[in-house]
Amino acid sequence: MKRFGIALAAFLMVSATAQAADLGWNSGASPIYSPTPATGWSGFYAGVNADYGWGGVTRRSTIGGATTENNTSGAALGAQAGYNLDLGGIVLGTEADLQWSGISYSEAVGADTFKAGVDFFGTVRGRAGMSFGQVMPYVTGGFAAGRGTASVTTPGGLTTSQSATHMGWTVGAGLEAQATENISLKAEYLYVDLGTQTYNGLPGGIGSQDVTQRFSVVRAGLNYKF
Repeated sequence: MKRFGIALAAFLMVSATAQAADLGWNSGASPIYSPTPATGWSGFYAGVNADYGWGGVTRRSTIGGATTENNTSGAALGAQAGYNLDLGGIVLGTEADLQWSGISYSEAVGADTFKAGVDFFGTVRGRAGMSFGQVMPYVTGGFAAGRGTASVTTPGGLTTSQSATHMGWTVGAGLEAQATENISLKAEYLYVDLGTQTYNGLPGGIGSQDVTQRFSVVRAGLNYKF
């Protein structure tokens, strides 16, 4: 997944010029590169986004034994806020986001059902981009954290669950385009590694488990610059 993110970032950087010209957003004298003015991307912004995530969860009993790996997937919704500083073609910034998440999986363990997922997660990231008129490809990375839940449900419908806070890192790339002076649209890819946490005392012979959460996110968002 990390190789995919690096390749995506390189592709966005190379293709941004052609996209800007094709969309008619590059109005400078040069048909190839025309940076926005120093205030083009500068300022505070906030917005909303919708995501789809997929990845994998690994679990292993705290007393040892086999490691179980399963695929996870699900939608996420959230909001973001940040600040950009436009240096005349180079844009540096920071962004924080918080997402409600349905990224999870379930499996049968004997007669019971075991489920593990991420209830919500957020990131605090740095961003570095290049402005091509009203189009800006960028790379991003930083800190990630989230709350995970592991549960066991019996055939009779009785559910026992435990929650834990995961902390890790994220890296990705994206493309943002100004639709108006204040509104921009973005597409983004993030790889999120939330690390491993222990979930204690689960019933049904499952017991305490070390659970690792890693996933990728593709995101569409809308920002308003103040």
